[in-house]
Amino acid sequence: MSVGPKLHYKVILVILLSGFASRAIAQEVIDYDDLLQRVDTIENPVYKPVLSVSYGALNFMGDVRNSSRLPVVGNPAFRVNVSTFIDNQHHITANFFFMAGTLTGNQRSVTDLSQNLNFSSEIYGIGATARYEFGHLISKEMKIRPYVALGIEQLIFNSKGDLFDAQNRFYHYWPDGTIRSLPAGETGSALPLDRDYVFETDLRSFESESYGLGAYNQRSFGIPLALGFSLGLSERIAVSLGTEYHYTFTDFIDNVAAEGTHIVGKKGNDGFLFTHFTLHFDMFSDPATRTVDLLFADLETDPVFFDDEDGDFVLDVADHCPGTPYGVLVDTLGCPLDRDGDGVPDYLDKEPDSEVGVWVDDNGVALDEEEFLGQLQRDKALKREDLEAYMELIRDRFVERRVVDVPEKFEELDTDEDGYISFDELLKAIDEYFDFEVDLSLEELRQVNEFFFSQ
Repeated sequence: MSVGPKLHYKVILVILLSGFASRAIAQEVIDYDDLLQRVDTIENPVYKPVLSVSYGALNFMGDVRNSSRLPVVGNPAFRVNVSTFIDNQHHITANFFFMAGTLTGNQRSVTDLSQNLNFSSEIYGIGATARYEFGHLISKEMKIRPYVALGIEQLIFNSKGDLFDAQNRFYHYWPDGTIRSLPAGETGSALPLDRDYVFETDLRSFESESYGLGAYNQRSFGIPLALGFSLGLSERIAVSLGTEYHYTFTDFIDNVAAEGTHIVGKKGNDGFLFTHFTLHFDMFSDPATRTVDLLFADLETDPVFFDDEDGDFVLDVADHCPGTPYGVLVDTLGCPLDRDGDGVPDYLDKEPDSEVGVWVDDNGVALDEEEFLGQLQRDKALKREDLEAYMELIRDRFVERRVVDVPEKFEELDTDEDGYISFDELLKAIDEYFDFEVDLSLEELRQVNEFFFSQ
């Protein structure tokens, strides 16, 4: 149980009153705005999943290529990620992602007219990667950290081509670099055409001598391989810059394969690059440090004074029953409740409403005197603990207990009217004294403190 600054102040005042009772102490007001703070490092913080958003460019790596070869010049794509540590040392991160973008290829040739090809395909991917940031080799204090990642994904694509203009006229590519409405060599009414870059034709269903792959599967698995570096901007925010090569298990993204059509592509499957910038948001993990408010910076006190070993919310210094099992209801003295007063606490008492003064066994079950004395008339020797229990019961019956009455002028401090000034009631009196809510002098407050320790 944590102890707040105000409770610290009250406990320290009790010590001062006890040790310097004969001295007059002037009342002063503490300015809580001047309290110090301590920053503690959390030894085992709880890490929660990190959310991140990526934006970047896709570049197709297959048979139909774009004129640009720069990885940062491509079609826009985005990705969302959820990542978490998967090892105890926090060196490896598992990333689960969803990606969406567009792959395109626009290829022109005047020497081989069959190589005038184009396609556009929306592509979606979902998968997971394992990311390693070289934690075994690089200090955690470094802000810039390189990383590599490897994973698996499932891809969905839908390849279409720009084969017709707005008037539904098929593009015919000529050796002079123009596009006309008729095949090369037919000059009669071969009108010049301009590509509109509207990818209107499903390449799987288009029948032509240049396309003949049929209704191939537009789903595939892929293996993303990534490298880059990350930079921590704050405890909660980081950025990263990287590039990934996605190797796919299909050769049909661009509708050109090494076999199946007279447009012969290169052997090997298609792939693409994803170059991206990513923002990471760690919104749910425990902070690395915690700020603790302090009242006194260098005051040395006995830590035992603030302990509550049994967790019953009664400090050990005032706990009359230390070692109470966790969760058991206790009174203001820290002792388990015993409604019938038979010496067996309620949580162990099988007869919690026994009559006053009856003999009971260890379970709180009532015994008549014959049953109790019968236990003492056994052939076997009486155990020492049984004899001590019997003598204790005799003493409880016939020895008058010493009771210290609460002085009349302090009766109003006994808020629960149990005839006892508890530790909580003492602290409440001190609190009310400094809030000017109780009509007590400093000397009377000292007397209350002495009476508490005399009980």
